[in-house]
Amino acid sequence: KKYAIMGALNLLRYKELPIKRGEPSMSDYVIITDTSADIPADILDKGQIHLIPMVYQLNGEECPHRNPGNWDSRAFYDKLRAGGTGSTSQISPATYTDFFEPFLKEGKDILYISLSGGLTSTWQSSRIAAADLMEEYPERNISCVDSLAATGGQGILVILAAENQNKGMSLEENTSWLEENRLHICHWFTVDDLDFLKRGGRISPTIAWIGGKLKIKPILRIVEDGTLAIPEKVRGSKAAMNTIVSKYIGSGLNEEHPYVFICHGDAAEQAEKEKAAILEAVPQAQVIIMPMSPIIGIHTGPGVQAVIYFGNNR
Repeated sequence: KKYAIMGALNLLRYKELPIKRGEPSMSDYVIITDTSADIPADILDKGQIHLIPMVYQLNGEECPHRNPGNWDSRAFYDKLRAGGTGSTSQISPATYTDFFEPFLKEGKDILYISLSGGLTSTWQSSRIAAADLMEEYPERNISCVDSLAATGGQGILVILAAENQNKGMSLEENTSWLEENRLHICHWFTVDDLDFLKRGGRISPTIAWIGGKLKIKPILRIVEDGTLAIPEKVRGSKAAMNTIVSKYIGSGLNEEHPYVFICHGDAAEQAEKEKAAILEAVPQAQVIIMPMSPIIGIHTGPGVQAVIYFGNNR
């Protein structure tokens, strides 16, 4: 009841990012994200990045997604292929409080990087929890950064935050860097089955029906406000794959941040072809293939392909 009553008031009280910017934080801080982010297992195994589980529902069953680096993606996408339906749940302020508080008790500050606020309200929930906790722990700082990204884009931003921490950036400096650079994360998607976008309200039933009959494939991107848009449509899966690969190749290599994440919905063979095409054109690219998180994949379906990278601009 406390969160239900105070939520809106807290958001009004904390218009700005809930972090005290007066003096640089000299204490340790931890980096936290949610499991909508796709991050390679070898990076997660280092233990620097902490994960708040997100929950999806599939065929009436509640399923926490705990580890983006190690989960049965084939079984998940096979259930969707078999006609499974589902949804996702937001992280509540109470869950954030329970996850954040032990770190504060240890004397650590917090940098939390959320799934795009344009796709979910979890970022707002994290700020409510942060506002309450910083009243209880006034000597601690909590910075909640809206990634304006998802899946591998959120993952790249979190990885770069960890690299910044290793270089000695303070919590305040890292927060500023993330806010200044998050719109360099570029996402290009295509999906295999338009019905999943229709169920999520991204396209109309008529467009989904016509697109399915004519083999039209949408090209999707996450735009500047963190929402999903469909700027292009092409005919056929091959053209769609070529289009999203060409978006990266045309942007050119960012030598300082050469990550390219290919996130897919149990379509590893196509992902390998995309990787080969990218490396042929840009041999210095650091291409990583991963299954797409079920938190995103439940809305995009099996066969989804995404090419995600740090570019010159979104």
